[in-house]
Amino acid sequence: MVVIGSDHGGYKLKEEVKKYFEEAGIEYEDVGANSEKSVNYPEFAEKVAKKVQNKQAETGILICRSGIGMSIVANKFKGVRCAPCYNETTAKFSRMHNDANILGLGADYISVNEAICIVRMFLATPFEGGRHAERVNLISEIENKNMK
Repeated sequence: MVVIGSDHGGYKLKEEVKKYFEEAGIEYEDVGANSEKSVNYPEFAEKVAKKVQNKQAETGILICRSGIGMSIVANKFKGVRCAPCYNETTAKFSRMHNDANILGLGADYISVNEAICIVRMFLATPFEGGRHAERVNLISEIENKNMK
């Protein structure tokens, strides 16, 4: 299951990604925003990150104008690895090498078609493990030391 959230700047793109989910038969939960009316993006990033952190969703998608602000918020949660991605290659390697569990998208910098391709790649790419697992474990160790 994928949990998806946006702020007002990412609302239109979020609605298009949801259409793709429905066409592809992908189960999802939308935590808002529910319009283009101005909202505070950290509130929606928190909702998505908590659901991923608590294993209520396998992966998450956050959409704001740049993809950066929401990613910063999501990465404040232990066990969350949110990667802002701007093409299929960054989405692929965020999963393969970093085991990213939340995708950040910047609605102002990608088209709907590009976003769908990025989402498809992110969801289809498994974590490679191996030497990358050791590095992801180091991230967890750093979290344990520094996130109180």
